[in-house]
Amino acid sequence: MLTIPAEVIQATRMTDEELLLEIAVMLFQREKLTLGQSARLAGMPQYRFQLVLASRDIPVHYDVEEYKEDVETIKSLSL
Repeated sequence: MLTIPAEVIQATRMTDEELLLEIAVMLFQREKLTLGQSARLAGMPQYRFQLVLASRDIPVHYDVEEYKEDVETIKSLSL
C-alpha cells in the first residue's frame, strides 16, 4: 500500500479525494490504468469518471481488456 506523507498532501492544498482523482486521471492518460481501474481509484462510478475526463477534453480509450471487464461487471449485476 502506498503512503503519502501528510505534509506532501498538505502542500498540494488538495483533499485526499481530489489528489486521488488527479492521480487516477494521470494514470489513465498514460494508459497505465483502464477506465474502470481509474474510476475505482478515484472512488467514483465509471460514468462519473468519464464526465471528469470529458470536462478536461481527455479522450477515452477503450480496449479489449476494458470490454472484457465490462462484460464481467454486467454478468455480476444480472439477477
